[in-house]
Amino acid sequence: MKSVFSQRVTADETRQWREKLDGMLSELKPDFRLLSDLSGLESMELACAPDIEWSMERFSKAGVSKVVRIIPDPRQDIGLSIMSLFHYRRSVSIVTCQTMEEALKALEN
Repeated sequence: MKSVFSQRVTADETRQWREKLDGMLSELKPDFRLLSDLSGLESMELACAPDIEWSMERFSKAGVSKVVRIIPDPRQDIGLSIMSLFHYRRSVSIVTCQTMEEALKALEN
C-alpha cells in the first residue's frame, strides 16, 4: 500500500484519507508493507495529527509488518517517529529513507 501527502496538507485532506483507508483495510492481508511518500510535503496542519494517529493504529491492527517513509529532510519528520512509538505495535519495523530508490530497497528487505 502506498500513501502520498504533498505540499500543504490540511485536516480536511487527512479526514478524506481516513475515510478511504477505512474501506481499503479489509483488502489487506497480515504482514503487508506500507510506503509513505512525504517527499513533496511542505507542511501539515496540527489538526491532522488525530487522523494520522488513527491511521497508524488501523494499520497496526490490520497487520502491517513494515513502514517505509520517504522524508528527504529529517527536519520534516512532523512528529511521525514519536507518534509511531505510541500507535504501532512494537514488532512493526519502521524505516525512514531520503529517496524513493532507498525506500524500494528497504521494502524488499
